[in-house]
Amino acid sequence: MLLMATAMMAARAVHAQQRPIPVIGFFGASATNIEAPAGFRQGLSETGWVDGQNLRIEYRWADGHYDRLPAFAAEFVGRKVDLILATGGNDAALAAKNTTSTIPIVFVTADDPVADGVVASLARPGGNLTGFTFLSVELMVKKLDLITELVPRAAAVALLVNPEYRQTERIIQETKQAARAKGVQLRVLKAANEAEIDDAFSALVELHPGALVQGADPFFFSRREQIVALASREAIPAIYAVREFADGRRPDQLWRQPLGGLSGGGYLCRANSQGRKARRPAGAAADHLRAGRQSQHRQGARAHGAAIDPRPRR
Repeated sequence: MLLMATAMMAARAVHAQQRPIPVIGFFGASATNIEAPAGFRQGLSETGWVDGQNLRIEYRWADGHYDRLPAFAAEFVGRKVDLILATGGNDAALAAKNTTSTIPIVFVTADDPVADGVVASLARPGGNLTGFTFLSVELMVKKLDLITELVPRAAAVALLVNPEYRQTERIIQETKQAARAKGVQLRVLKAANEAEIDDAFSALVELHPGALVQGADPFFFSRREQIVALASREAIPAIYAVREFADGRRPDQLWRQPLGGLSGGGYLCRANSQGRKARRPAGAAADHLRAGRQSQHRQGARAHGAAIDPRPRR
């Protein structure tokens, strides 16, 4: 009996060793996502998945170089990961989608995933993809509305964009149209790296805008401390894509629930006469919509969304 029990224990041990540990391939367009895994891992651990024990997570970061994303996706597919998490815009989601139709993909984006063909619809994404978006690009016009309401004397507004971001031309055109309708001049500033961000803010001295709107882009999120500090130095009211620019929250807090819990919002950051930043909400500049959680059998999905009061909070 003792010999049989020992043999059974040994057989179970061998079976456990042979069973592969699930692997998640986590990649993103910006180095900012290096801060995200702590919260992501915490959320997974609360559901019983612990990185390094019964799960392994591998990370790849493009650091603003969007052309690297397809290679990361191909690497994960070649390594036969069990799930791909694509963050930082539709570029990452499309890179994953174009590489595999079988490995489940979860995406996190600020873009419209339907317009770019990432999913068929928000309610029924279809295929092997699911995720959510907080539609920062679609809400650029709303951010312009809010900043001109909060700074009514601003005859000109600066728009900071990244020329390498796939949505930049759309952002510029839609914001220009909205500015013309309001009788406000729009000054476009372009920056694709840290040095160019410094140059863009130096140009503000000559342009004399009354306010600044920061365009949606994952790279800017990774440089949020630099951008907020420069806006404070120039004493220019600024409205950003998400609240982390203004309230200083760590982004890892957003990742405890991989398919939810990401809140957006437009926040005004104004430097006072003593150089200290005064922060207050400037209304909702980003709703977020989950693009439908799929069942294991992929039989339909429900649309998830959070309606946020668009009126400026006083």
